[in-house]
Amino acid sequence: MSFLLLVGHVAAALHFAFLAFVVLGGFVAWRWPRWWWAHLAVAAYALGIVFVDWPCVLTEMENWSRERTGRPVMERGFIDFYLTGSLYPREHLLTSRLVMAGVVALSWAGAGWSLVRRRAGSADGAAAVSRAG
Repeated sequence: MSFLLLVGHVAAALHFAFLAFVVLGGFVAWRWPRWWWAHLAVAAYALGIVFVDWPCVLTEMENWSRERTGRPVMERGFIDFYLTGSLYPREHLLTSRLVMAGVVALSWAGAGWSLVRRRAGSADGAAAVSRAG
């Protein structure tokens, strides 16, 4: 396997990981609340890519590799190339985006609930310690 082909495959794998973290990363914050900040940054960047048309570094890297190895470039981006028409029909692109946004919102609500419960638990623990002392 050539180095250029490897670059493209690594970019594609990182792209799938990035997309998975965009959609599911908020659930990580349920267990590790500090991850919420990383997820907020990644989700904001993903929104910028979709709605503001920010460039995606991974798309550019994969297209660079594709062009140099004679493979077709992703004209409309990673999601259109790999997911639209395969994972869901093209006419349901908006629906898929709304579902993903709903999953992110649910994960953030759960992360918030988890944080509130943790803080309430630590406050109860602190009160018990002060009463015992």
